Amino acid sequence: MSMTLILACLWVLAATLTAFLPMRTQMGPGLALLLAAPVLLYFIARDHGFIVLTLALLAFLSMFRRPLMYLAKRAMGRPAEPPKS
Repeated sequence: MSMTLILACLWVLAATLTAFLPMRTQMGPGLALLLAAPVLLYFIARDHGFIVLTLALLAFLSMFRRPLMYLAKRAMGRPAEPPKS
């Protein structure tokens, strides 16, 4: 297994552990994971190609669907309620 895929597995474990935290303490680690994901996806695409990138991107979108929907609504100017604590 390549170093890129090992880092991707560690990223998934970190995201899972972050999901277990109370909502008010998820913001910092979740934001760090959200910002690290595009860099990791780039290296996955570079090392393993389009099919593995697609699988990793689907996993990323699955794990961060609610924060990404919130950010998309805010970007389009629609009202978006933050998650409840």
